[in-house]
Amino acid sequence: MSETTGASYAAAGVDIEAGDRAVTLMKQWVRKATRPEVIGGIGGFAGLFDASALKRYERPLLASATDGVGTKVDIARRMGVYDTIGRDLVGMVVDDLVVCGAEPLFMTDYICVGKVYPERVAALVKGIAEGCVLAGCALVGGETAEHPGLLGTEEFDVAGAGTGVVEEDRLLGPDRIHQGDVVIAIASSGLHSNGYSLVRHVFFERARWELDREVPEFGRTLGEELLEPTRIYALDCLALARGTEVHAFAHITGGGLASNLARVLPEGLHASVDRSSWTPDPVFTTVGKLGGVLRPELERTLNMGVGMIAVVPPESVDTALSLLADRGARAWVAGEIRAREADSPAAELTGEYAS
Repeated sequence: MSETTGASYAAAGVDIEAGDRAVTLMKQWVRKATRPEVIGGIGGFAGLFDASALKRYERPLLASATDGVGTKVDIARRMGVYDTIGRDLVGMVVDDLVVCGAEPLFMTDYICVGKVYPERVAALVKGIAEGCVLAGCALVGGETAEHPGLLGTEEFDVAGAGTGVVEEDRLLGPDRIHQGDVVIAIASSGLHSNGYSLVRHVFFERARWELDREVPEFGRTLGEELLEPTRIYALDCLALARGTEVHAFAHITGGGLASNLARVLPEGLHASVDRSSWTPDPVFTTVGKLGGVLRPELERTLNMGVGMIAVVPPESVDTALSLLADRGARAWVAGEIRAREADSPAAELTGEYAS
């Protein structure tokens, strides 16, 4: 077999030079997503983080989380917008870390593509780096994999993992929650990154809407609404935990508000959340109406306008609401913690949404 007809990595669909160019383009963004503890820069086999920074803790607990953004990547692909989906990825990871009170320290990412387009990969990393800045953590490394034959040339997926730290005696969760505690809801920025299989089915398959459709209720196009980045709550939650007493957080992702809130409740206690305390954004009601989706299905699939829950003692409510307002986070009292009766769910929504 001659050199001109022999097999090669490039002939198999993997472009090493394009991958190298993507790394070069992304460096400017990765440099912005750093912390003083980061050692070295992009390009090594492993990201390095100076663990001596943990010496100030009496008993540091490391927290880890990993996630992706699901089928929301299809919206980014179809719109040709790649520099926001990374913020969704960061939000999904760091806001799981902060639920236990952990400060996010660093993240790594994994980008899988059918074909490396350097500028596109760099845009994906740009979004991830910007998300890390919003979360106060560093992006210490990652991997871009080209998978021709497994993914189409325009297809991609993203995933990430993060590590945080919390002092053992500052660990938040079920052990701290008491009867009489107050449930504070913090508004979402929209759909965030959950339930997009249902959302896509309703808008594209049932209603046959196009992404460039102007939707008066949204005040923008359908595509712009669906691509709205996930709000990142990490610094808001950490500020809240430092500024007043907080007993628990619950990140409202897949499964909806009630099931995620139930995850942080101790045995014997029940969370009652009053729907009348807020009005879901139009995108949620539109999905329900267009798809004929019943309310229980909507509520266990979508966040319905609440992205994070804080459980605080009654005496912390005013301080918590004021602190969040000062940070630009819309929040309100949404419910309370009560004794759990036999056969009642751990958490439930009651009443009707405000119109």
